Amino acid sequence: MSTLSLAVRDSTTMLRRNLLHARRYPSLTLNLLLTPVMLLLLFVYIFGNVMSAGMGGGDRSAYIAYIVPGILLMTIGSTVIGAAVSVATDMSEGIIARFRTMAIHRGSVLIGHVIGSVLQSIASVVLVGAVAVAIGFRSTDATALEWLAAFGLLALFALALTWIAVGMGMASPNAEAASNSAMPLILLPLISSAFTPIDAMPGWFQPIAQYQPFTPAIETLRGLLLGTQIGNNGWLALAWCGALAALGYRWSASSFRRGPK
Repeated sequence: MSTLSLAVRDSTTMLRRNLLHARRYPSLTLNLLLTPVMLLLLFVYIFGNVMSAGMGGGDRSAYIAYIVPGILLMTIGSTVIGAAVSVATDMSEGIIARFRTMAIHRGSVLIGHVIGSVLQSIASVVLVGAVAVAIGFRSTDATALEWLAAFGLLALFALALTWIAVGMGMASPNAEAASNSAMPLILLPLISSAFTPIDAMPGWFQPIAQYQPFTPAIETLRGLLLGTQIGNNGWLALAWCGALAALGYRWSASSFRRGPK
């Protein structure tokens, strides 16, 4: 069997393993999904009218349209924490050490975690998007090509954050530490342009919100779905995705090669 065939076969097996774990223990995924859904409902129904008025809109429908792109990307950041926890659990329970002794492709262990997490992230985005549509979100101006580009951006962002989360899981001594170290993936969207325009923030805080990975991705997704100006945010979002994916991959691979903790 060729190296490529071996890698595909073993990665598929590891992917199936991770998806079975997610199906048998859905509580982690559901708990991680709860944060973006609760924030969506909170900001729409508690602050929606006030925020829409501040942004020049008539009712909360304007604010729903504004925050949904940010909530979708926050959903990815929340869901990939499960990958960090899963990897840390495998490391601490010794299953990774056992896989090292087996005649399998070494990279398949990490690839299975990554692909499984990306698929879970996309499924979570679909579920949160369905909630958004149910409470009034509409994207009537987006073309089929823009929807395809939006889906591609979400998938690419999920891939990049998953590699970072896998690196965090490999470097953590246990599942609890992995969950805590991955919390910035939820906190960063809160200090981005997800909930309020950057020019409405205090001047000293605007660079913090502007120069981080979530803001250009949110602005790009907002432009694709709502027809707002994207500017150079599209290129910045792609650059962030590439940089994070490369960093996470090198971190994860080097941790994996060093052997069990």
